[in-house]
Amino acid sequence: MTERLEAETVVDGRYRVLHRLGSGGMAEVYCAQDLQLGRKVALKILYRRFAEDGEFVERFRREASSAAGLQHQHVVAVYDRGEYDGTYYIAMEYLEGRSLKTIVQQEAPLDPDRAIDLIIQVLRAARFAHRRGIIHRDLKPHNVIVDADGRAKVTDFGIARAGASDMTQTGSIMGTAQYLSPEQAQGHSVSAASDIYSIGIMLYELLTGRVPFDGESAVTIALKQVNERPAPPSAHNPAVTPELEEVVMRALEKDPARRFPDAESFISALQAAREGTATAVIAPVMAPPPLDPPSEAYAYPEEPLPPREPRETGRWWLWVLAVLVAGLGLAAVLLLPGTQKVGVPTVVGADQANAEAKLRQDGFQVDTTLKTAEQPRGQVIGQDPTGGTRAKKGSTVTLTVSDGPQQVAVPQVVGLTVSSARGRLDKAGLQPSEREENSDTVAKGKVVSVSPGEGQKVDKGSSVTLVVSSGKPQAEVPDVVGKSFDEAQSTLQAAGFKVTRKDKESDKDPGTVLAQDPKSGAQIDSGSTVALTVAKEPAAAPVPDVTGEDSPDAIRKLSSMGFEVDPQTRDVDTPDGDGVVIEQTPAAGTKAKKGSKVTIVVGKFNPDLNPEGGTTTGDGTGTTP
Repeated sequence: MTERLEAETVVDGRYRVLHRLGSGGMAEVYCAQDLQLGRKVALKILYRRFAEDGEFVERFRREASSAAGLQHQHVVAVYDRGEYDGTYYIAMEYLEGRSLKTIVQQEAPLDPDRAIDLIIQVLRAARFAHRRGIIHRDLKPHNVIVDADGRAKVTDFGIARAGASDMTQTGSIMGTAQYLSPEQAQGHSVSAASDIYSIGIMLYELLTGRVPFDGESAVTIALKQVNERPAPPSAHNPAVTPELEEVVMRALEKDPARRFPDAESFISALQAAREGTATAVIAPVMAPPPLDPPSEAYAYPEEPLPPREPRETGRWWLWVLAVLVAGLGLAAVLLLPGTQKVGVPTVVGADQANAEAKLRQDGFQVDTTLKTAEQPRGQVIGQDPTGGTRAKKGSTVTLTVSDGPQQVAVPQVVGLTVSSARGRLDKAGLQPSEREENSDTVAKGKVVSVSPGEGQKVDKGSSVTLVVSSGKPQAEVPDVVGKSFDEAQSTLQAAGFKVTRKDKESDKDPGTVLAQDPKSGAQIDSGSTVALTVAKEPAAAPVPDVTGEDSPDAIRKLSSMGFEVDPQTRDVDTPDGDGVVIEQTPAAGTKAKKGSKVTIVVGKFNPDLNPEGGTTTGDGTGTTP
């Protein structure tokens, strides 16, 4: 096969290629139609050069299997994987939207609140994956898709490697240089902290419109990732607050041990920075392990200290020192852990960021546990110790925070009747609503589409809209009787109807519409057929001989053959000729058009013409009674 597939190509008997979406370092990506489930997917086809590498293929398979288990609202779902024509593919969730990189190129620098919101969504995806032993390894704005409502989803977990995998370290250096952690750049093993660094770079870029390290080559950039200190983001965007800048710079620490210990703590720091309380939040719960000696790979170049200003010397400072030592000793006794108890504030019902900030402000450490609940995501639903009790200052308060309602997949309902679709949604714990829409292809009363789409993960109890077919659109039939057929046909077709024609002999001008069905004013389906009866010229027929016949019989015979009869009278001198046809025009046997006029002359006995009342013989002689 070629590296690029043509539209309409069917992959593995199931996925019909619609169009190409783009390409990456390892695969071509297409939008395709799943012929079994009737949904669009993003189809990633591995380049042949990788398909020929057995070790790479094995990693590809294992990573796809790991990624398929990541079902989360901020992670692009992996549906399927398989082989096709000598290479391999992954079928993933197809998303409408822009990549975060496109948003950076079009809109950066972003408002700090918006940047924080987007990065928190990315961190939630990373948190979910990290807790399951999956490290992304290539987090960058190109791999985040944002829909029109601002919802972000991380893609390409299919190239991540399970943290517990014993595969070769070739995977350790996978990634894009501008977003690569220092340990990846050096070929060291990676951890969740490597993803934290990459997300820190993404946050820096959203806030400033640029990456902290760039260069002419990947090697140059990688060296900067290892050795250079990033410029503070506020140097490029004054809107970045000191609290937010502190969060960014901590995420970009060279040594993994000095970054946020996990995605959860990064999220908490961002939420607190948004509230202006980041200093208390980002201090680690436990001090990082000492760097003894510091790793040369992550050490910044020494910077000379500014010269000290000369001070006067004297023995007075010994008295000051003594007072300070005494004061510190007293403070140490008063503040010694376990000697001072303070009231625990009640934070149930508050959002997580404000609750944590309040507790830290009152001198407590905070630990957070997420729990599926009906309350809004991020709301505190429990605390231990409870509010109002007293606890040692510096002790830990454990918060139970809502992770939002249980996530369920929207079931397959397209093509079902409304009642069946509502039943499936009710069974899944979702709230159905309906709106009607005309459809040329779906029967009236059946589901055309559903929003959110089938298979999409949503909160249990969420509202799901069923788009129900109201049938084909209706249109009013225009009046075309009396018009020429060509004009009538144009009028009907412009109104969205089809036309059939039936000709009928008539004395009207040939081509004139005599009748229509349905009649004008009727409301019928757009695209329906209107039947027209159209006048045509009558055919010619021989005129029958009706001379000598009684007038009623003659008229009946001519009319039955389609002729119009014009009876006229003429006086006759004998009673035998009364009411009898004595002449006709046209003559018998002559061909005339049906509907044309035949004149008959009917005898009318006039006694005045024969006063004697006798009969006339053939020789003209008469007899008397």
